Amino acid sequence: MSLTQIENRFLFRDIREGEAETAAEIEAICFPPNEACSRRMMVERAAAAPETFLVAEERATGRIAGFLNGIATDEKVFRDEFFTDAGLHRPSGANLMLLGLDVLPAYRLQGLGRALVLTCCRRERARGRKRLVLTCLEDKVAMYRKFGFADLGLSASVWGGESWHEMDLML
Repeated sequence: MSLTQIENRFLFRDIREGEAETAAEIEAICFPPNEACSRRMMVERAAAAPETFLVAEERATGRIAGFLNGIATDEKVFRDEFFTDAGLHRPSGANLMLLGLDVLPAYRLQGLGRALVLTCCRRERARGRKRLVLTCLEDKVAMYRKFGFADLGLSASVWGGESWHEMDLML
């Protein structure tokens, strides 16, 4: 599906009040329990940083098909506390630490994840941010490289008892 087709099918917008519970349900589908954001933390994150919580809503159904979320900071290196402390969000931060890219199974392999990342890049560049930073498992490195991210090697993150690659994209 082309980017234009995806943009015609989905509305990309900030998360709305009351949608954090839905986001937590989607997170539980998309990530194993040791990696998934808790319901409580998802609610806190959506409340603290709704402007960095990008939702893809299917226009025809109003259903949230996926989302990308993170917190802004001036820190340069990803750390696990970003997952658990929404108070670390600094709205004017130069960098956006991406904490999750979630796409429901029925919407995968259609370009929605790529569209979420590209939309996020445009928005954050317009806001003056300098970088997007994320961590991912080895099997997702190639996908994020296709999105324009550089692999910085193994991260200090041990979230969920896993070994993560730290990746960034200069805006």
